[in-house]
Amino acid sequence: MSKKFYVIWKGAKTGVFSTWSEVQKHTHGRSDAQFMGFPSKNDAEAAFASTYTKALMKRALDNKASTPYAQTTPHPNRETSHLVRSQAAEIQIYCDGACSPNPGKSGTGLAVYHQGKIHSLYYGLFKENGTNNTAELNGLLYAFKLANQYLDKTGKIQILSDSKYSIDCITKWAKGWQAKGWTRGKGEEIKNLELIKLCFSHYQEIKDRLIISHVKGHANIEGNELSDRMAVLARVKKQTSLIKYEGELDVKMILAMESG
Repeated sequence: MSKKFYVIWKGAKTGVFSTWSEVQKHTHGRSDAQFMGFPSKNDAEAAFASTYTKALMKRALDNKASTPYAQTTPHPNRETSHLVRSQAAEIQIYCDGACSPNPGKSGTGLAVYHQGKIHSLYYGLFKENGTNNTAELNGLLYAFKLANQYLDKTGKIQILSDSKYSIDCITKWAKGWQAKGWTRGKGEEIKNLELIKLCFSHYQEIKDRLIISHVKGHANIEGNELSDRMAVLARVKKQTSLIKYEGELDVKMILAMESG
């Protein structure tokens, strides 16, 4: 997963480093950190002599020219775009929920990327009487749990969801609801409260090391599309526990599966 040399442009210490543990030490807890990995010392030194912005631009151009997943097609006449890229996270976790009808049979899916490449897929959490919102909240919950397993290996993790409702519940509203005794004010009930409380608890433990991003659903973003396919697979197979997808990680083939 780790590359051989790293550059830190902004952190407690800057320069070229040969271990990921050094990068973690000098960037941990800094929301303004700027760092990147490189395959050779010469590449790293050349990048450090330039700027972080120029390094990002160069990498984006290189990926556009060489990354296979930019050309995959989920169905005829529609191309999948590059996945959303983070400035400070080598691991990205996309999560999504699917429900049909709504309320009805629901499932959740996750897609994990390491340094911009698909690493693993997960599906499950089937509910006979779920909703789209509960499936999305479950996606965040298990993304937090999965992120916690990676945090001893990386400084920050980016979690991406197309559900603004679930993101706002956890990152904006939950703190205020908790202060009011878990009500919306005037005693108004909060829907999906137990799930929100569980998500918020996990979020609070690791929030300083997370980047949480909202992405547009069904907008040809590969990670979002793959997590969508896994959510539908969970619903179709009625998979109750979250399990790892053991099939071949053939992006084109998976994107051809049923979508939500």
